[in-house]
Amino acid sequence: MTDPVLSDPHLTETLIDSEQIFDGKLLHVRRDRVRLPSGGEAVREYIQHPGAVVVIPVLPNGALLFERQFRYPVGRVFLELPAGKIDPGEDIRLTAERELHEETGYQAGRWRHLGVMHPCIGYADERIEIFLAEELHAVASGQRLDEEEFLELVELSLADALAAVRDGRITDAKTITALFWAEKALTAGW
Repeated sequence: MTDPVLSDPHLTETLIDSEQIFDGKLLHVRRDRVRLPSGGEAVREYIQHPGAVVVIPVLPNGALLFERQFRYPVGRVFLELPAGKIDPGEDIRLTAERELHEETGYQAGRWRHLGVMHPCIGYADERIEIFLAEELHAVASGQRLDEEEFLELVELSLADALAAVRDGRITDAKTITALFWAEKALTAGW
């Protein structure tokens, strides 16, 4: 059954033609010509992204594990949850497991897929799958950061993380969304 809120032919744009205008290592930019519901035409430029995961790691003491990492496009250090891109053909749960291990040096005994978010629907097709990782234990080999990856691990209680959203220390959209899910999953029985 189709959800009438999410599917409505009188709002749908249809593709007329498409061209790739940039082909990068991670991102690809397209310019499409579309037919509007009114019958007119418009141009849509957007970024194609392979998709990503964000992991909410819950340590045995109940704290959540965050990363401090410099993000070049914005030019500053961010406090965020572990995350990473989905490799072609990779199962999203395996992506979450890989990213948790590589970035934090932990594995989880229990995993739960909480949902999906689309962070930039006006100009990108990216989706981010949200996972809760519990029963963490350190891996003997530790972190396996990429050669170009530099980060520090930080523990915060859920309450302190939510306070960091409120006071502006956490502004990363995937982390804020994941914390919304974490609050519900960890305290409201979702």
